[in-house]
Amino acid sequence: MKKSILLSLSVILCTGISLGTVSHAQATGQVKKYKNCAELNKDYKGGVARSASIKNKGGKTKYKPYVSKELYDANKSKDRDKDLIACER
Repeated sequence: MKKSILLSLSVILCTGISLGTVSHAQATGQVKKYKNCAELNKDYKGGVARSASIKNKGGKTKYKPYVSKELYDANKSKDRDKDLIACER
């Protein structure tokens, strides 16, 4: 009896933790398209990278970019140097 209670509690806890890590863009179902980099940088200081393995080609950056394929694709036009990081700072 105790084992089944502990097992069910651990499953509930793990499920709660994994659901809590869903990003804001995925949770709302809509991805925001920003007018310019100044607006995007208010929410994401380091810009938005398409994937975690992307490296910045254009010098040093001050902040680490937020990784989101959907958000990057919606704001792809803001990536001037085509390094798959939009609005990096």
